[in-house]
Amino acid sequence: MAWVTLILAGIFEVVGVIGINLVAKHNKIQSYMVLILGFLVSFSLLSIALSTLPMGIAYAVWTGIGTIGGTLVGMFVYGDAKDWKRILFIALIITAIVGLKLSS
Repeated sequence: MAWVTLILAGIFEVVGVIGINLVAKHNKIQSYMVLILGFLVSFSLLSIALSTLPMGIAYAVWTGIGTIGGTLVGMFVYGDAKDWKRILFIALIITAIVGLKLSS
């Protein structure tokens, strides 16, 4: 269950990042609510997951989901470049997270 909680924490981190972009573009109360609630839920779920999972692995997975998710949202929703190098480095992040998990 801790892994599901951690994955949800990562997903809500992406929601918080989307909120940052919304605030930068629209500066409305709804944008701030997306930002605040996204990060509040993300940090809360991360702290729950940390009660069971090792900190190093949990933090790596959480930030990896946030980084990859933010990049993919940027590419597919906001029109950021879909360069092959971005895909390569996303794959490297995934490889590093899996490597950390396998080595623990």
